[in-house]
Amino acid sequence: MIEAVNLTKQFDDIVAVDHINAQIRDGSVFGLIGTNGAGKSTFLRMAAGVLKPDAGTITIDGMEVFENEEAKRRFFYISDDQYFFGNSTPRDMMAYYRIAYPSFDKERFHGLMRSFGLDEGRKINTFSKGMKKQVSVICGVCAGTDYLFCDETFDGLDPVMRQAVKSIFANDMQERHLTPIIASHNLRELEDICDHVGLLHKGGILLSRDLDEMKMNIHKVQCVLAEGMDPEGLEGMEIIKKESRGRLLTLTVRGDLSRVEHAMQTANPVFYETIPLSLEEIFISETEVVGYDIKKLIF
Repeated sequence: MIEAVNLTKQFDDIVAVDHINAQIRDGSVFGLIGTNGAGKSTFLRMAAGVLKPDAGTITIDGMEVFENEEAKRRFFYISDDQYFFGNSTPRDMMAYYRIAYPSFDKERFHGLMRSFGLDEGRKINTFSKGMKKQVSVICGVCAGTDYLFCDETFDGLDPVMRQAVKSIFANDMQERHLTPIIASHNLRELEDICDHVGLLHKGGILLSRDLDEMKMNIHKVQCVLAEGMDPEGLEGMEIIKKESRGRLLTLTVRGDLSRVEHAMQTANPVFYETIPLSLEEIFISETEVVGYDIKKLIF
C-alpha cells in the first residue's frame, strides 16, 4: 500500500502539494486527476523519491521512499518527460533496468518489442513521442515491480496503442497484482480503467473515492417541473448546479439515487429522467464547487 500523510511540497512561494492525505490500496488502478498545476506530477515525483517532501511522509509498504533503494525497487516510474541515456537503444535500456530490477523479464521485453513493432537496436532519440512512450511502458511492465507510476502515459499514443497498454495493465493486475497509479488530464482515458480516483485542486486533495461510489453519489436530472415550482424546494436533493433551457431544467445533484428519484416522484413533474455523469462531468462539477468555474474562464 502507498500512503501519504500530510504530504507537502513547496517551490519558493508556490505550494505545489498542500498537506495531502491519501491511501492507494494494492491491486487497484488509482487515477490521479486535477486542474492544471494541481500537483499531480509533483505528487508522483515524491512517490518516486525524485523529490523530497518538505513536510509529511509518503511510504510504500511502510517504507519512506526518498533515498531508499529497497523501496524504489518496488515501483517503476514513467515520467511525462521521459529520460533515456544519450544515444541509447531499447536494448541498452533493457540491460540497465535488468541491473536495477532483479525481476526484469528479458523474454517478455523481446516479445513486447516485436508485438509493438519496435526495433530494439534503433537509437531511441530517433523515435517519435509515441514510440518513446511505448518503450517506457514495455520497460515498466517488464520490470516486474509491484507498482507502476504513470504520468500522462497515454499522451502521444494512438487509440490502438492506448487500448493495448490498458490490456497489458489489466493482464498484469490479474496475474501478478500490479498496482498502476496514473496521472492524466484525459479523464475519458481513465474512466474505463480506474477503480479509484483522487481529485487534486491547487495542491490539495478534494476527494479520494472509488469511482463507482463517486458515480453513485452524484447525478444529472433533466426535468420539466409544474408551473411555478421552484427546484430549490425539492427535498432530499443537494443541488450543486442548475441550468435551464426554456422549461427544461438540468440539475446536477448530490445524494443517493433512490432519494433523488423519490424527491422527483414526490414533486410530480411533467417529465424527468436521471442520467449518469461521466468522470469528466464529475470533475467539472466538483471543481466548480471550489471556484474553478469554466464560465469564468470563457466569458
